[in-house]
Amino acid sequence: MEKNRLEAFSDGVLAIIITIMVLELKVPHGESLAALAPLWPTYLSYVLSFIYVGIYWNNHHHIMYAARSVNGSVLWANLHLLFWLSLLPFTTGWMGENHFGRWPTVLYGVNLLLCAVAYVVLQIVLVRYHGHESPLARALGRDFKGKISPVLYLTGCGLAALDYPQVGAIFYLIVALLWLVPDRRMERLALASREHEKGAE
Repeated sequence: MEKNRLEAFSDGVLAIIITIMVLELKVPHGESLAALAPLWPTYLSYVLSFIYVGIYWNNHHHIMYAARSVNGSVLWANLHLLFWLSLLPFTTGWMGENHFGRWPTVLYGVNLLLCAVAYVVLQIVLVRYHGHESPLARALGRDFKGKISPVLYLTGCGLAALDYPQVGAIFYLIVALLWLVPDRRMERLALASREHEKGAE
């Protein structure tokens, strides 16, 4: 099956997720800058989640560009990823409203972990569909960042559960910083594919 509809649907869902998150931001009652102070956890959690949604959109774009086509398994794996991402507005709002409290921060980390697991599942399904010797499989390689991220999420969740939620949130931030740099493997694959198409013309 063509991948265009999957990409368009995913882009739409991610746009809605960001829209819901920004609508959750409350306007302060007061015109002074001091009125913003009590809302900093809400704004901070929004920024962190916005970065995460941007990272998933970026990497999803790269991996789908590298994919030739999709099948039913890929569609369901993609929906699985979108399901966990769609819960981010809820966990983000709960954590922000409660000033990075213990259990809201734990749940937020669990949500991020499940998003990461779902993305790995999507990668596995795509590689199985395209073949383990395909350019996509070679581009993914050992995927160090994909393996270390769940460990950092679990560490953050554990620290938050032990009543160190702000320290735990720092681990979530570390993962985001790891993924802020675009996936060079996919960029190289996309460039090689583009040059091959030009050569074929």
